[in-house]
Amino acid sequence: MGAIKTDSKVRDIQELIRSKGIDAFFINNIKNVRYLTGFTGSSGFVLITGDENLFFTDFRYKIQAESEVKGYEIGIEKGIRINVISSLIRRLGIKRFGFETSMAYGFYELLKGLSITLIPLRGVVEECRESKGEEEISSIKEAVRRAERAFLKVKTNIKVGIKERDIGLRLEDQLRKEGCRRIPFDIIVASGKNSSMPHARPTEKKIEEGDFVIIDWGGEANEYCSDMTRTFFMGGEISSEKIAMYNAVNGAREKAIESVREGMGTQKIDSVARTEIEKAGYGRFFGHSTGHGVGLDIKEYPFISQTDDRRISNGMVFTIEPGVYIPSLGGVRIEDMVVVKEEKAILLTSLSRELEII
Repeated sequence: MGAIKTDSKVRDIQELIRSKGIDAFFINNIKNVRYLTGFTGSSGFVLITGDENLFFTDFRYKIQAESEVKGYEIGIEKGIRINVISSLIRRLGIKRFGFETSMAYGFYELLKGLSITLIPLRGVVEECRESKGEEEISSIKEAVRRAERAFLKVKTNIKVGIKERDIGLRLEDQLRKEGCRRIPFDIIVASGKNSSMPHARPTEKKIEEGDFVIIDWGGEANEYCSDMTRTFFMGGEISSEKIAMYNAVNGAREKAIESVREGMGTQKIDSVARTEIEKAGYGRFFGHSTGHGVGLDIKEYPFISQTDDRRISNGMVFTIEPGVYIPSLGGVRIEDMVVVKEEKAILLTSLSRELEII
């Protein structure tokens, strides 16, 4: 058998296995496989027992796995995956088989056909991923830098008359030129009334004078993501109501970031942002959560919301992104990323948050 991986991430999982009386934990969420093993391919699974760590992929990734994966016994899948797992179960004498609840139902149905007791485990690896190590934070910082550099190169093209879609395409192209191997999510460019829809997709609409323009984008580095949003005002005379909207959102963002402390609940951070917007009279126009974790996934633990309360700990990376959306006026969202260090939030994003009239 392969050497035991001494990484604390795996030790924690092995302790969980022992505490629950489980013989093995099967992990096939590819992001969780990446987190545990360092493998960057698109197909593979991990099987962790109380004292063994097994990694399997297919022939396409044999050389890549041998280079990237350390501390695991590496196997190459031959034939159908369920048959590979069935063979492992017999070989290792597995009776109680833990699996991720995010598994595809079709594969779960195949597992039900084996002579084992299935034990669903929710969010085990995802919770390990909440607090980032220095190497992970370094990758996220680079993903932020790539996104910001790309945006600044595209920003000069944001003018009255350009289409939302054209801005999005230019930004996507520039992100790739900055080194992003993938775009973490569909870029949002929304102007005028479209900006009152929090997740509007870029359209053929031309940007007009007097529009709010929301741009929400992110970068990637070493599989890790970044996520940020800025709102601009396009020329002409800006109304006092639009200035008030912007200031309410920006103030809520600032207060929420300042409030972050190790040990506090995520609901409290959300409440700080929400209270500021309610005090400004826009409470009913802020309907989404205040933020979310960012890492290998663009949205992961912790969630800064009214419904999910977790304790903040050092190493957590998440967004703060309050917004106000009024159909008759448009929308404003300002999104920063922070990392919790020395018991408080440190900004990772650096682009200006002041109201800018282009």
